[in-house]
Amino acid sequence: MIIIGEKINGAIPSVKEAIAARDAELIKARTLAQAAAGADFLDCAPSTATELEYDAMVWLIDTMQSVTDTRLCIDSPNAELLARILQEAWVKRPGMVNSVNEEGTKCETIFPIIAGTDWEVIGLTCDKDGIPADPAKKLEIAKRIIDKADRYGVALDKLHIDPCVMALATMPSAMEDFAACIRGIHEYAPQVKVTGAISNISFDMPARKYVNSACMAYALKAGLDSAILDPCSQDMMGAVYAAEALLTKDKGGRKYNRAYRKGLFGQKK
Repeated sequence: MIIIGEKINGAIPSVKEAIAARDAELIKARTLAQAAAGADFLDCAPSTATELEYDAMVWLIDTMQSVTDTRLCIDSPNAELLARILQEAWVKRPGMVNSVNEEGTKCETIFPIIAGTDWEVIGLTCDKDGIPADPAKKLEIAKRIIDKADRYGVALDKLHIDPCVMALATMPSAMEDFAACIRGIHEYAPQVKVTGAISNISFDMPARKYVNSACMAYALKAGLDSAILDPCSQDMMGAVYAAEALLTKDKGGRKYNRAYRKGLFGQKK
């Protein structure tokens, strides 16, 4: 399981304040905590006003890179901004681009830049009409993104398709639809990875951590490859390690036991 740490995002009030005040210490602390918890990538999402986003993104990148070598996931709905960050080489080590989709020319903007490189990229299953509720429509969009990536020379094993997890509170079939998309994408292109923002499923639900943990286990069973989540959550990471062991993705539970001994989830004994 590839873990994309979600805790540096301007949509989070404390992070929004830190970005506005250029509070490097808060950003560094969150960066180090997620890296220590085992994140493979760290989301870097200013989520600020368009006219402020470039400066905020550059500041976040520099601040995060000053304390870790963990790969960054540069995150913005603005493909032109992401292209500028890539072309100006602000990121020292190729990471992940979040994201492209079928709205406008986002794929056409990003794919030529990262083709033949070690950069990975997330493709969202949405288009000019927004995020479809129908999993069959999501699969249609996913296939178009996959075909474009292949045509532009982006290695398919560096493409992560995000089927846009829906909220259980408003869509009772959210989990089964997510699982159907995971299976359908792998059937179409086995090399492509499937990812998702797991916490979306518990929006507007009580005791969200239980819904999130169950979603993770269910999604891993369906074949989920990566996830955008809080790596500092012991409940979530415990669910990841336990599910991988139960599904024989971690044979003999070696990773589970090693993570437990390190205190990455639960109390060390």
